[in-house]
Formats: sequence, C-alpha cells, structure tokens
Amino acid sequence: MPPRWPREPDRRDPAFRRLEDRINFAVHVALFAAVNSGAWFFRILKEATWPWTLWMTGGWVAVLLVHGLYVFGWADYSGADAAQPQDPSAKDRKPEQI
Repeated sequence: MPPRWPREPDRRDPAFRRLEDRINFAVHVALFAAVNSGAWFFRILKEATWPWTLWMTGGWVAVLLVHGLYVFGWADYSGADAAQPQDPSAKDRKPEQI
C-alpha cells in the first residue's frame, strides 16, 4: 500500500521532500538490483568475459552511494524558506472566519 499523505502534497513542504527523496532512493536501489542481477546472471550463464559488467556495477555503486549520502546525510530539509503546512479545513473558510 502506498504511503498516505495527510495534507495536500507540496514540494516546498520539508517533510514531503524528505519522503519523496527517500522513495526516489528506494526506486534507484530497486532498479540497480534488477539491472545488475540480470547482467551478471547472463554473464555467468553464457560464461562470458564482459568487462563492461564490472565497470557498470562499480560505477552504479558509486552513484548509488553518493545518492544515499545526499538523501540521508547532506540534504537540508529544514524548510526555512518553505511555507508552513496549512490546516486542510482552512481553505474552505472565508478570510474573516480564520
């Protein structure tokens, strides 16, 4: 079941950005696992000596490592410039009722 977001999704919301970046990282890891396991499976099956599989896996691991470091360590989700999340019922009220 996909995650449910309690308010209108907005990229300026720091919590939503953090969740979105972590989901993108999970998709990146899944794609890495699928593509590399397929490449290595056929390399072993055909008993081939494909040097590109080693380079592809090594390069992709490096990119994956940088992506993970960014998402879990370097990204700033402080939201100093972001608008505060609004009360979902506030948008239905008239300005004098708020």
